[in-house]
This record gives sequence, structure tokens and C-alpha cells, in this order.
Amino acid sequence: MSNFRWNYRCLLLLLSLLDIIIFLVVYPAKSKAELPKSDASTVQIEVNKAPEAVINQTVETSIAPLSGKKATNNVTGQVTPVSQLLEVAPPTSKKAPNNAAGQATSVSQLSDVKPTDWAFQALQSLVERYGVITGYADGTFKGNRPLTRYEFAAGLNAALNRINELIGTSTTDLVKREDLDTLKKLQEEYSPELAQLRGRVDTLEARTAKLETTQFSTTTKLIGRAQIVLASVLAGNNVITKRPAAHNPTLQGLTSLRLNTSFNGKDSLGITLSGGSIESLGQAPPTPLNPTGGLLGTYEGRSADNASITFPRNQIILGGVRYRFLPLPNTQVNIYALSDGASEIGLSGPINPYFESSSATGANGISRFSRRSLVYNYGDSGAGIAILQGLGKQVQLGLAYSAPNGNNPTANNGFFKGRYLALAQLIYYSSNRNFRLAATYVNTYSPPNTIGFSGTNFGPAVGSNLINSTVPGAGTVGNLYGLQTFYQISPKLAIDAWVSYAAQRYLGHGDGDGMDWAVGLAFPDLFKEGALGGILVGMEPKMISLSKGVDLGAGAGQADKDTSLHVEAFYQYKISDNIEITPGLIWITAPNSDSGNPDSLFAWVRTLFRF
Repeated sequence: MSNFRWNYRCLLLLLSLLDIIIFLVVYPAKSKAELPKSDASTVQIEVNKAPEAVINQTVETSIAPLSGKKATNNVTGQVTPVSQLLEVAPPTSKKAPNNAAGQATSVSQLSDVKPTDWAFQALQSLVERYGVITGYADGTFKGNRPLTRYEFAAGLNAALNRINELIGTSTTDLVKREDLDTLKKLQEEYSPELAQLRGRVDTLEARTAKLETTQFSTTTKLIGRAQIVLASVLAGNNVITKRPAAHNPTLQGLTSLRLNTSFNGKDSLGITLSGGSIESLGQAPPTPLNPTGGLLGTYEGRSADNASITFPRNQIILGGVRYRFLPLPNTQVNIYALSDGASEIGLSGPINPYFESSSATGANGISRFSRRSLVYNYGDSGAGIAILQGLGKQVQLGLAYSAPNGNNPTANNGFFKGRYLALAQLIYYSSNRNFRLAATYVNTYSPPNTIGFSGTNFGPAVGSNLINSTVPGAGTVGNLYGLQTFYQISPKLAIDAWVSYAAQRYLGHGDGDGMDWAVGLAFPDLFKEGALGGILVGMEPKMISLSKGVDLGAGAGQADKDTSLHVEAFYQYKISDNIEITPGLIWITAPNSDSGNPDSLFAWVRTLFRF
């Protein structure tokens, strides 16, 4: 028997209580020895309900209920002696909550009660013979709705008043002896269930009390992630020194903790702390302080799991502070003091879900390029605001403004006078959500001689060195255009693709054009339920043309002369719900878009722990 979820079962309980009261008043000598030691009423135990989902699918604000998986119906029983019920019951049924209507005189007045309902006869008797059931203002009985303690007390009080009225007017013959016998049998039949319920409630209350004394917070959920990565370059040269890159395997780690807090069930405050030692195999291009750049001298093939470029290794840093709320049912507002603007608006997650998932669950693709199109990568980390507006059930408009150096009050920085990114995106979803199409526009500006968290003044922080370079002492403006699509062909096969174009202007010098594209295939449940295979082929961002007056380091007017292809494959094997291991390979042809450089190949084995 479930924990008194249905009002119909409470009818049987009410009938049994009528039996007890009548026996006490009318037949005290015969019934006194037959009464159980206690009777039961129902009481609703309040739990922390999961907050309503916000608009974007990547937003994670749910708070797990304290009672765990077993508390599925939100209603338990609490044993209370009849004497206590009589003391706390309201004087009249008019005080019953939920806008109870006046006394129903016929079961036909209750529109949601049908003769085929299993408790119809019991309800009919209580309504038409005893007059102790009250309907709701809309003419319904709501038999499938959980019953509160107050509603039960009101119903019991009405029953007691009716019994007193019958006795007081000497009309006890209206209560037939056969009815009393039937009620007593029902009461005896359900006494084992009541005793069992009493034990279950005692256990639940003890567990709830223990949880309440040890819980971190009633509204905050802690999400932890730890990664261990084994990686090595298998082939390739440093594109600056033209010498073979070191082939030394490394074993590194990264940990992040996210606190998600909801204040009203429809909002989320997220705080992320992270730190680690993972060195990306494709890392920063050359700088005055590091003339040869990273291991390969280019951002091409840059891994996505690496530790922060701008902070010391294994230093715990504040990686994100953001607040999301719903001012209107179809409007989500994200305000972030420090976070990734493109990720905050949920742009690439919904378009490319198998290669980039939410930050709480961990991404799947190995490289940064496989997760995001060029159009999303100019924003860098920083402060900003993003708005997602639903336009019906199948269209969503996204607007965002992000300032990578918004926390810096010095010249050419700040929230409005420094580097910024303004974004607009329109997403179309098919009715069954298996097809998505997004068109994106970005306008971005970077003052001269400023550096963001990615280590560049301007650029996507992936692709060739030229696409990430600027003219010293000159500000840079970019207008970026992107088209992305995703199609779930079958439960075990999906395809995604994108193409992006960047029109860049180096103020006072000239213009340049950049581009990238990619096609990816995802294989959910490959070889095992919960596993995922992925293959992606594309051209990382490159400079396809450049004005004669612009020199980005390769000579005036010199753009990238060749095409470099990025080929990536990974297999994410699910060991358990909390552990995944993902081996993968990244192959770069003509690194730095120069056919004179031998191909690069490196292996990446990531083990992810969620807790």
C-alpha cells in the first residue's frame, strides 16, 4: 500500500474512524476492548522540490530532494491519537484549505467522480447518507490529489459533527448496524497497513532529521569533477623552431567544484572553483616572453581540458560567477561577473551537444576546436550579460554582451571601454528536437596592447598563428558570421556541421578575412549503452586574405598560404554513472597552415570522475 497518496484510500480511513467514534459513543461497552491502540492521519512532509527548468537545456539548477529516490509521492503518514486529532481539528470544515466549496449533497455534484471509480460507493455513502464530504469550488473532488493533514482534520471534524447531530436529535437509527459492521471490518482489514505505515514514517522522519543536521545547504547543490589525463605528442615539429617536438608522455590532473544555488526554484547562482596542471599540447603561439610558443608553437590542436594559461599550475582560481533567472516564463537572463560568454548563453552546447556538453557534466570532444565554431571563440572569459528569449516552442533568440577585461579599471579596459563582444543568435528547433539550425553574428573590438585570459589580444585562440595575431599598437575590430546545424539521424547516429567567416579590421592599417569549417559524426551508445564515439574533420581558423598594408608577422599582406586540416577521433567509455574514460587522437595536417611543416599527431586519454 502506498503512503496514502490517494484521497480514495483516505475515504476508507475516514469510514473506519467513523466506526471508532460511533462505537465509542453508541456502543462503548462492546467496542472499548476492540479498539486499536492508535489511529492514523496523513501529513505532508515538505521536501526541497527541484527548481523548474530554465529555458536553455544546458542550464543546470536542480536541487536534489532531501528524502532521496524513495520519496516519490511527497506524502507520508504520521500516527496521531484520536484525542489529539479532536483537539487540533478546526471547529468547522469551512477552514479547509484550497478554496473548499460548500457541502456537497449528491455525489453527482462532483464532476470528476465516476460510477466506475473503485471507491464510488464509499464516497456516495459519505456524501448522500452522512453528508460529511466537501467538494471544491470548481465542483470536483480531486481524488487523485495528495491529501494534507489540515484537509483530513476538516473532513474528520465534519464527520464528528454529523455523528453528534445524529445522536443529539435521537436519530441514531439512521446509522445502520450493518454499516457499522462493514466499517469495523474495513478498519480491521487496514490495521496492518497502518502499523506498517507507522514504522515507515518513523524511519523516514529519523533519516530526514539526520540529513537536515548534516546537509550542506537546503538550496545548494555541489557538483564536482576531477580529470586525470595521460597525453603525449606522437609526431610533429614546433612550427617556429622547425625542430621535432618532445615526445614525453605526461600524467596530469584538473579538478573543478561548482556550487549551484537556487533561491526561488526558478533561478540559479553558480560559483566555480578550479585548478590543475594539464598542459595543452596545442598551446599559446609565440610571444615576446615565450618566442617559441607552446610545445608545437601554435594553437592548432589545442586541447580543451587544459589548465588556465594565465595562472600558475595547481592554483585554485575562481573560474566563474554567474546568476540566471527568469523574469518572464519564456525569458532567461544570465549575469556573469566572470565566465565564458559563449558558454553562458548556451550557444554551442545546444548546437553541438555530443562534442560539447554542459560545464557541469563535462565536455566530450578532446580539442577546443571540435567543441566550438570560430564565431564563439573571440569572447574569452570575462564579465557580461546574456538574454535568451523563446519565440514560440521552436525558435529562440539569444543576445549577449561580454567584456573579457571588464574587471580591469585601467585605460583601454573596463566593462564598456575595453575589449568586448556583442552577439546575436537565432536558433530553430524541429518539433521533436532532433534538428537544430543556428545563425550567429558577433561584433567584437580589442584595444591595442591588451591581453585576455587566452593569452591573445584578439582572435579565437584556436587555429593558425596569423588568425590570432594583431598589428602592434593598433586596435582590432571583427565582424563574425556563423551558421551551425545538428541533426539526430537515428538514436545511434548524429551529424553536426558549421562554417564561420571573420571580417577583421586592423585600425589604421587594413583588413583581413578568416574562416573555419567542420563536420562531425557522433555515435551514441557505441558498443555499450552510455558510451559515445566521435569523429570530426575540419579546417581550424586561418587567415585566408590580408590587405597589403597589414603585417601580422609573416610579411606585409601575407596570409596563410596553405590549408591545415584537423582530424579528431575519440571514444568515451562509460565505466559507471560517475566514471568515464576517453581515449582519442588529434591529427593536424600542414600545421600552422604551412605544408612545409610535417603533420602533428598526439594522443589524449582522459579519465573523468563526477561527484
